[in-house]
Order: sequence, then C-alpha cells, then structure tokens
Amino acid sequence: MVKDVSYEYDKKKVCKKVKKHYKKYDPFLLKGMEVALKRIITAVNAREKIVIYGYYDVDSITSIAILLLVLRYLNADVEYYIPNDENIERTLRSKDILNHIEFLGTDLIISLGCGMNSHKEIELCKELGIDVVVLDTEKTSVDRLDAYVINPNQDSCSYPFKGLSFVGLTFKLVQALSRYYKLKSFNKYVDLVMIGTTASEVDLSDENGIFFTEGIYQVNHTNNYGLKALMKINDLKQISEDNVNQLIECIIPRVNPIGKMDNAKIVVELLTTTDLLRAEQIAKYLHKEANKE
Repeated sequence: MVKDVSYEYDKKKVCKKVKKHYKKYDPFLLKGMEVALKRIITAVNAREKIVIYGYYDVDSITSIAILLLVLRYLNADVEYYIPNDENIERTLRSKDILNHIEFLGTDLIISLGCGMNSHKEIELCKELGIDVVVLDTEKTSVDRLDAYVINPNQDSCSYPFKGLSFVGLTFKLVQALSRYYKLKSFNKYVDLVMIGTTASEVDLSDENGIFFTEGIYQVNHTNNYGLKALMKINDLKQISEDNVNQLIECIIPRVNPIGKMDNAKIVVELLTTTDLLRAEQIAKYLHKEANKE
C-alpha cells in the first residue's frame, strides 16, 4: 500500500513554484526496488567492487554524489565513472566496460540514467561476471533487460508518481538503503536532490515539489562543504527560488577545447569532499572557469 504521509509546509518556507500539500511514497512501491536493494546490500556487506556509472549533466552529477556519499558512509568499496565525451548517448558503453570498469575488478555497476537501451552492454557485463542495477526514468518499450531495473515508468510499476528526475529516483534508493541500515540523517542530502531536480527541468509537482521546497530550506542550512564553498565565493548568502539557478550555473560542466567534459568529475569531488580547504579550492577554480571571457 502507498505510505500516505501528508506534508504541510510552514508558510514561511513555501515556495511559489510548488503547492502546499503533497504525499511522500514508500520507495518499495517501485517495481524492482526490493531485489535491486538486496543485490546492493550484498555488495556493500561483502565489500564487492561497486562502480556508479553516470552522465555529465547536473541531474546525473548530483545523483552520483548522493549515492557515493551514502555508500562511502556504509564503508562500501565504491567508485564512479562518467564518460567525458560531449554529446554521447545515455547508454552504457562497451569500451568503458572493457577499458575501465572491468580493469577495476568490478562486481556491480549501478547505472544512473544510462541503461535502459543497453542490452548488448549488459550482456557483455554478464559475460564478465558483472551484475548491473539500472535506475532510469525513461519511458521505453524495449524488451526486458537482464539486469536489476528500477524505473517508475516501466510496465506494471505501481509507483504513484512517474515524473521523478534521475536524482529523485536515486534518492528513493537512498531511502530504501537508509531503512535497511537504519540511517537517520539521509534527508540531509535533499539539498543535492533539489539542485538536480531543478536543473533537470522536470515539473515541480508531487514529490518533486517536496524535494524543491525541503531542498531550498536544507541548502541554507547545509553541512555540505562544496555547497558552502560555492555559495561563499559566489556571494550567495541565502538561496531562494529566485536565485537557485545561480547556484546551479556554478556547477554546470563545461566543454574544453577538445570536446571533453573535464569539469564533471571535479564537480563530483566538490560535492562529496570532506575537506573544507579542498572544497574552497575547487569552488575558486569553478568560479574562475565560469567567469572566463
């Protein structure tokens, strides 16, 4: 059954972009969540090598950052991979699997928004002994993947809200992990969820509205060193619905002269570092890059 939790906002915190009343849903209403979670838990507990595979836009970068932070907290053996070629399709790539991911000794790939059309690549992973969890929101009629799929838009998924961004869907996985491991502070990542959700330009209704409004509040009380450093160097003393896009613009990866998305990995480091000095160094670099003539 749907976990029907009414959510009433304090009037002082309500943003004009969203309504005042929404529902939160149980992450286990997502088809495939339970079996995917079991596979991830096995990998975490056995210290199997996990590689998070994502894309270089802000929605995907924040997804990677949140999952990386949570899995590191759980002492998982985890790394991430972002292809750095501009304008690639949102799929797993055989050359990445063979040249990088297999080399790491990977046991499990968690693909964030890159797997629904990757039949051949997932078959390659199976041949190499690598399991794949696919988180995606794409509406597709492709045949069933030989993978653990979490997608609110797949056939016979009863999840009530179909409009989640990639980072919103990733946060639902984090909620499920938090329930199993009894983590009480996972909601602190809603600032990153808000940034990715806003950048993705999905409709800010239903759960997206919760993420937006809670995230606006959380980002102004954040303990994320990267966000603090970005706000400081860009003189953003208070984030609101009116200036949140200024914060997002600070972390949009930029293309270098040879068409590579170098900044994507730097932004992931910024959002996941536990070193305040390093966060300030990266924020200064990104600020300088963004203000080049």
